[in-house]
Amino acid sequence: MTTASPRHSDASSDAAVNSLGFAKPPADTRVVVAMSGGVDSSVTAALLHEQGYEVVGITLQLYDHGVAIQAKVACCAGADIHDARTVAGRLGIPHYVLDYEGRFHDQVMQDFADSYLRGETPIPCVRCNQTVKFTDLLKTARDLGADCLATGHYVQRIDADGSAELHRGADPSKDQSYFLFATTPDQLDYLRFPLGGMSKDETRTLAHKYGLAVADKPDSQDICFVPNGRYGDVVRRLRPGAVEAGQIVHLDGTVLGTHDGVIDFTIGQRRGLGIGGRKDADESEGPLYVVAIDAASHRVIVGPQSALACHRVGLSEVSWVSPDGGPEAGTAVLARLRNTAPALPATITTVDGDMALVALDAPQSGISTGQAAVLYDASNPDRVLGGGWITDAPTAGAEAACPAH
Repeated sequence: MTTASPRHSDASSDAAVNSLGFAKPPADTRVVVAMSGGVDSSVTAALLHEQGYEVVGITLQLYDHGVAIQAKVACCAGADIHDARTVAGRLGIPHYVLDYEGRFHDQVMQDFADSYLRGETPIPCVRCNQTVKFTDLLKTARDLGADCLATGHYVQRIDADGSAELHRGADPSKDQSYFLFATTPDQLDYLRFPLGGMSKDETRTLAHKYGLAVADKPDSQDICFVPNGRYGDVVRRLRPGAVEAGQIVHLDGTVLGTHDGVIDFTIGQRRGLGIGGRKDADESEGPLYVVAIDAASHRVIVGPQSALACHRVGLSEVSWVSPDGGPEAGTAVLARLRNTAPALPATITTVDGDMALVALDAPQSGISTGQAAVLYDASNPDRVLGGGWITDAPTAGAEAACPAH
């Protein structure tokens, strides 16, 4: 793969703007497409190729193929690299595979293991976007002289007042804006999301139209390097000897059982606790949930659902999509604290550098540190303002069981 100069056009400044926002013909516009081997990125490449753009496909090898091929619905695994290469061959576009395995291991997988050992519930796909896909891959696209980098994410890039805004995907069931909250203004300026205005059904229809072998391929999992969804096994492999057994304790101090490691639990978990029922339990209490994880003492604290109520979240590594910076303290926003949760009213009460405190208008349950809090514009709910990593999410149970929390 050789470094190329950016494509230049003889078109005048008043030339028609193409579908990607450049004032030149598609044939003079070079686009690198991040091809994971799935249907979304494959259709992205095919759609842009059909529109006449000069398309270059790049696939990242992120982790060991011997592990990867065990997962039938992972991304960037050995079979997926083959699928991406096959699609590129059908389209007749150049295709490169870049070995980012070491970088992915150091920046994503290691962070994943450490986060679980701290009693958190991490989102490695966001870290991957931050540290690999939208950093290293974007640089590679620029080195290739590409005008932009296109991905198959279901989000929308809206040009407004001379700058780009990040908006939810048009299909609410596939919107991926939660995973892209950490996109910087410079990155967003260079990125394009051709599928953002489509539904998944429309994407698959196009895949059949283009005759792509991946048209009916299942969607990939968010955590691509966990073949069977058994996160604990991955952490134990990455951190041998670091996982310690401990106690499962009720809020009232009663020891209900033991566990093999806090990494096997997450806030809000109800099933698989292995403690059965309490003979002396108040029937009005209902089922027990994990309400706090004290990693330092290896304790998992359980209690009633009411003990899960969380009224505020503390954020670190806060970043804002707008080039003008983020909102000030006192700004009303919509806060989305899990990918599957709706964005609900909240207020940014404190902003201090890359730290922030967000007060929730109504308490939410099942909020875990290690997750992301994505903040949307209260006056334009589709617009992503930015967000940060949840480092503090005190529940009633946590404050009662861990006073130093």
